[in-house]
Amino acid sequence: MNFTMTADQRELQAAARDFARAELPAIATELERDNKPPSHDLVRRYAEMGFLGINVPSELGGLGLGNLEALIVLEEFAKISSAVAFPIFESSVGPVRAIELFAPESLKRRVVPAVCRGEMVVAVSMSEPDAGSALTDLKTKAVVQGDKVIVNGTKRWCSGGGHADAYLVYCRLSDEPGARSIGAVLVEKGAPGLTFGPNEQLMGFRGIPSSDLYFDNCEIPAENIVVPAGGFKKLMEAFDLERCGNATMALGQASGALEDVCVYVQERKQFGKPIAEFQAVQLKLAEMQMKVDAARLLIWRAASNAQDGLPSVLDSSLGKCFANTIAREVTGDALQLMGAYGYSKDFPMERRLRDSWGWGIAGGAIDIQKTNIAAAMLGRRFDQRR
Repeated sequence: MNFTMTADQRELQAAARDFARAELPAIATELERDNKPPSHDLVRRYAEMGFLGINVPSELGGLGLGNLEALIVLEEFAKISSAVAFPIFESSVGPVRAIELFAPESLKRRVVPAVCRGEMVVAVSMSEPDAGSALTDLKTKAVVQGDKVIVNGTKRWCSGGGHADAYLVYCRLSDEPGARSIGAVLVEKGAPGLTFGPNEQLMGFRGIPSSDLYFDNCEIPAENIVVPAGGFKKLMEAFDLERCGNATMALGQASGALEDVCVYVQERKQFGKPIAEFQAVQLKLAEMQMKVDAARLLIWRAASNAQDGLPSVLDSSLGKCFANTIAREVTGDALQLMGAYGYSKDFPMERRLRDSWGWGIAGGAIDIQKTNIAAAMLGRRFDQRR
């Protein structure tokens, strides 16, 4: 077991940190204000800097590095804001990896390199009005008709809805009950029969627009079937990596908050001295540091144990559950230490707090991760319906 980053990993981390701190804070403020996603120009800039598809094989346009390297970079961007980090998330640990692993060769080679070049953004669309935590209750149906697939249904809470270039849509591809009929198709923006609901107004995640997706006899090529019916287990295995990405986005809110508040408490003076001199502040800082380090170690363990494959459900759920929980606590404590400055929208702290609550809901709520953990511990699945 090695707890030290390699020289190459440290160099990559420094490059990501320097770029993010120098160029992204003002952009993050704009995205928060306007609730708009990063521009295509910015995403292409990420690609030019080598920050997209870090763990995607080089033959598909990525850097060919490991999952750990991707998560190291993701945290540095997430420290600035969730919105500026989201293209990194989508290209390294999101739906693009499912396409890379499971899609037909022609689709894979058309989509994945385009994402790594910053020319295409792909979002995942899983939830529905009546299927969130109970994902196998989804109703969206895709019917193969010759060389075409006809999709009907409604998707909800799609981060990227309305602005992404394509969507990995979980749907039913046969009449088998439960998970046995579930697979996934890629629906590109502009496909006949695809429309979008209004932009959701959420507590946080501004700059990561979310909307409903409506499929009304939506027509796509049959080659856009990424995972056929019966492939739900494959999809969820790929989603174990996305859990690590979600956990890292939450971690970034906490570690960014901790870095900022450490500067603040040494500059802010009350009663004639910096507030860092007060023992109560020192104790709170120590608690925050312990939580951040523990979350990072759990996430990195999940990535390392997978040896650049897909993490286990146990490791990924442990990392996500803990990081989601401590992010809310650490950002809350940091906001309290900064007082009115933390509560003000002129500073990023309150945004981090709001986003931290979102990461504990997105991608599987905290309590769902706990049921995953218990199931993995005991070697069985628990039927929540009975």
